[in-house]
Amino acid sequence: MNAIMNKKLAEVQKALKAPKSQFNKFGNYAYRSCEDILEAAKPLCIEHGLLLKITDQVVNVGERYYVEATAAVYDTDTDNEPITSTGYARESDVKKGMDESQITGAASSYARKYALNGLFCIDDTKDADATNDHNGGKGKAAEELAKKAESAGVGSVQKYCCTDCGKEFGAYKDKSGKQWTAAQVFKMSQANNADGKRAAVSA
Repeated sequence: MNAIMNKKLAEVQKALKAPKSQFNKFGNYAYRSCEDILEAAKPLCIEHGLLLKITDQVVNVGERYYVEATAAVYDTDTDNEPITSTGYARESDVKKGMDESQITGAASSYARKYALNGLFCIDDTKDADATNDHNGGKGKAAEELAKKAESAGVGSVQKYCCTDCGKEFGAYKDKSGKQWTAAQVFKMSQANNADGKRAAVSA
């Protein structure tokens, strides 16, 4: 890996703008998808003489299956080794309304997004913490409740997460004042997305 290739990638990272053009109305937050990042990155890579490739494969870790995605940039002017970044996403055992190929596809999209995040130095962590208001402003209270349950030996707390951005769904209060549980918000999010591939549940 030479200095010229590093400089090319640095220029792409500096110029890359991938706005959060997707919106989850139940969680009330914006997020960027894998497609959003690719749309912004590909023209910049071409401009700087870099070829962007993404591959993935299913790997077995213990009793669970993960999609391992690798994003790589190649210097079109040399035969140097590519610069790579890898992301992982776990396949759900069961996903209501989705067949096995859709479950793998959703995990692949999630893993590819985070491989691209690593390659182009895109940090979603700050935004996720700052904009996650699924609990209607009661995030700290929910966090304390989860801690108490854990310390009391109640067992693991089930979490419902969006596969596009990794944010955790929480209780939600709509405009009419009706309170929805995290599980209900998760189900509504699934129903709201036409492709049925946006949300996943993890323990």
